[in-house]
This record gives sequence, structure tokens and C-alpha cells, in this order.
Amino acid sequence: MVKLKDDKKVTQIFQATVKLVARKGLSGITMGDISKEAGIATGTLYVYFKSKDELINALFAACRENSVQVSFKGYQPNRPFKLGFRQIWLNILRYKLQNFEETVFLEQCYHSPFITAATREKALQLAAPFYELMKRGQQEQLVKSVDSGLLLTFVMGTMNELIRQTHYSGIPLSRSRINTAFDLCWDALKA
Repeated sequence: MVKLKDDKKVTQIFQATVKLVARKGLSGITMGDISKEAGIATGTLYVYFKSKDELINALFAACRENSVQVSFKGYQPNRPFKLGFRQIWLNILRYKLQNFEETVFLEQCYHSPFITAATREKALQLAAPFYELMKRGQQEQLVKSVDSGLLLTFVMGTMNELIRQTHYSGIPLSRSRINTAFDLCWDALKA
């Protein structure tokens, strides 16, 4: 008889993995570390995931899907481009601030050998709305007419650094600093 997998246990495993990666790095964790952090037997962990690679790929896909959903929450494509872009930018900023460990996990995964080609392809498909957003801005001649991937790299790279500075300094982002950061980002992107 096959035992059904418990969604709560998967969540527990995912949370433990994210915490450990933020503390030790992706390469520095083992299945034993994860099971201990999750408070389950290592054998139980292997019932849910056959290997660390399988676990990391499943968690990466779940985190990426969640981050995209949160990013576009409240976005209305019929609004002026800059207002829509600001909504998405603020959503991403809040998400990264509130989910710092998950942000660290995602960052480590993007260029990791643990992530399979299939998982990378799924992540690329999930990123399609961001590319469409940049394309819209370019079509409306509001955003520089350069490679969308480069634009997104700039936006996310500067935001990631802002998140790290905020997290490690312990100084909360003021509304004024958030507005200034957005204005700097917008000034860099606008045509």
C-alpha cells in the first residue's frame, strides 16, 4: 500500500530547506540537515523526495510560482504603464522583504547546477509576464528599447541589493527611501 504524501509535511520540509539554505548555502546542506531542521526522520524525507536535487527543484519551482503570483497581485494592464510597473515593483519589494530566506534561496538557485533544464524552462515560462510588461513599456516608448532580459536584470539586481542592505543593516525602509529607490529605477529604465 502506497502512503499518501501530507501537504503539511511538504510545507515543513520546504520551510526547513529555505532556512538552512539562508544559513549554510545551497551546497552546504544535506538531506540529514533538512530532516533534522524539519523535525522528521531522514527516511521520511526520502519518501517525499528521492534526492536533494529533486527537493531543491521542487522547492525552486514552488517559490518561483509563488513569487510571480505575488508580483502581479493587483496589477491591472489597462492602467497607465508606469502605475502598473510601480505596483509590480512594490509587490516584489514587499515580497522580498517579508520572505528574505526564500529570496536568498531563489538567488542561489538561479545559477546553481542543482536546477535541471526542465525546472529552468518552467521558471522562464513563469517569467513571461515580466518580459511582456517590459515589451509593453517599449511599445509605448516609455522604456528603453534594449534587451528585456537586461532591463529585468538591472531592476532585480538593484532591488536585491536594496533588500540585502535593508536586511543586514536592520534599518527598515522608510516610505521616502522606497520612493527614491523606485524613482532611481524608473529613471534608469525610461526612454
